[in-house]
Amino acid sequence: MTERRQPNTECRTPDFDPSRNPAVLDTATWDRAAAWRAVKRTGERWTAAREAGAVGEGVTAYGGSAVRRGAATFLLAGLPDGQQVFVELGRGGAVLGEPLGEMTLKNGLRVAAYPTDAAVVDRYCRVLRPDNRPQALGATPRLGVGCRMTTLVWPGMFEAMRRGNFAANTIQNSVRELNFLADLLAARPAPTNYACGFGTIETGYTGSTWEGLWVAGVLAGLQHAAPVRYGADADHLQVKRGARGLARAKRLVNAARYYTFYTLDMADILDYTGCERRLSDSREQRMVMAWHRQPLRIGKRRYVLDDQTIGRLLGKYWDALGALTELSEYISRLKDGEAFDLEFTIDEHPPEVAAFDCLTTAEELCFVLREIRRRGLPVTHVAPNLGQEKGHDYRCPDGLTGLEKRMREQMAIADTFGIMLDVHSADDLSTPVRRVIRRATGGRIHYKISPSLQLLFAETLADHDTRLFREWWDDARAYARREAQAGSTFAAACLRADGAGKASPSSKHQVFHHYSFAFVGRRDKAGRFMNRDRFYALSDAFQKDYTRRVAVRLCGLAGDLF
Repeated sequence: MTERRQPNTECRTPDFDPSRNPAVLDTATWDRAAAWRAVKRTGERWTAAREAGAVGEGVTAYGGSAVRRGAATFLLAGLPDGQQVFVELGRGGAVLGEPLGEMTLKNGLRVAAYPTDAAVVDRYCRVLRPDNRPQALGATPRLGVGCRMTTLVWPGMFEAMRRGNFAANTIQNSVRELNFLADLLAARPAPTNYACGFGTIETGYTGSTWEGLWVAGVLAGLQHAAPVRYGADADHLQVKRGARGLARAKRLVNAARYYTFYTLDMADILDYTGCERRLSDSREQRMVMAWHRQPLRIGKRRYVLDDQTIGRLLGKYWDALGALTELSEYISRLKDGEAFDLEFTIDEHPPEVAAFDCLTTAEELCFVLREIRRRGLPVTHVAPNLGQEKGHDYRCPDGLTGLEKRMREQMAIADTFGIMLDVHSADDLSTPVRRVIRRATGGRIHYKISPSLQLLFAETLADHDTRLFREWWDDARAYARREAQAGSTFAAACLRADGAGKASPSSKHQVFHHYSFAFVGRRDKAGRFMNRDRFYALSDAFQKDYTRRVAVRLCGLAGDLF
């Protein structure tokens, strides 16, 4: 065996163990010298790696990633220290850039290794495995599955997708759940938000980053035995009002540059005062009014907006549509021809406005989608306020009959414009509600969940590691008590529902349901993770049980919806 090139010895080891804190770094090759040593140590055994599987020396070749190109086989390999690299066996041309190192075996086979940096992962997928990468799925019905527990969740997701033959956005977290990588590595404190009634929330509470979540999620897909139909959703990218709000939204988009789905949350920009608006440019005012005065016939319904209604909807949506225009153009430039899904999210609302007082009307949806068409924006999805609420089953006064009627009508409108409806905050909707959604949409729906799989994780943990679960429970209870003492009426109500917080530990109690999320990714004053690595060092028995429960849960959802 002869070595032809010395490796790049750059080391990216941060102040935590990346092997027990996945989805943080924008690479799974954080110590390049160590990675090459492991590849080199495997030596002549690489000859057998063309068949994938265990190679030796603690190295695993993942068959789902393997592809032939010319005279070479490319594949993803896992190393003993938890790192991952791409390996080229033979000569396939300059596909992945500069290798960490290369060597020639006794039989003449060339072996080269490449880092799993985000740009290299993206190139591997686009050039070598376009059938097994995150994609813009357009009008494909799917689940949007929040992946707060990252590598621990994906095996169950993939198994459910195999059994149920459905698509999903398997990479999905929101702006509240993720960090910027640069901020985390610089140990900058997490930004805090105050949610009216709930209390103070530190963002980035999963511990993952925008950049790291994508890398970990795509590598998980490549490790899977068969290609997966999945996307990557940069969820609830909050767009705040003003220039600073747009600048921050663009920073979020930059961090999520390789994602395939962008959910633009306009709650802060929407104007719920009901005031009419007149545009400052009189020519534009006349053109917009004329556009929206035109009757719109959909099936047996004929929608006609009068000038007062148009003025009121201009007041509510004009600034949000302006931000959507600027950001969609920004994303298009960044993606440089790569397809992406784009969602205009209007289901959120300010805390002073009750959910059932701002249900999206058919006329509103017509206005919004016609204006999107007038502007020529590449919107593929829209999330109206249909009456669902975080933490509750459907309880809108119109009942399931009203929900089905509203969804049927809005589905017909969305279909007319070639846009798919999204349902957010759907974790707590029951089977009867989901079946209504299926009847109303014919199963052509994008249905998002997030916290429920972490609660399922906690339920599983309580059966396998009572000590860690008890710490988690105690932390959630302390969090709720702090916020109750600070004036949170919601925290106080949760404590009362659980006997003033004296109930026996359970993932099903209100306090844990609503105040447990912060514990996993919490950092100390020096910016170091306090608990996160313990969640990624659990037993194989736990992982097997959790994978089973996740698959059962998601298959049940898909069976109700599609």
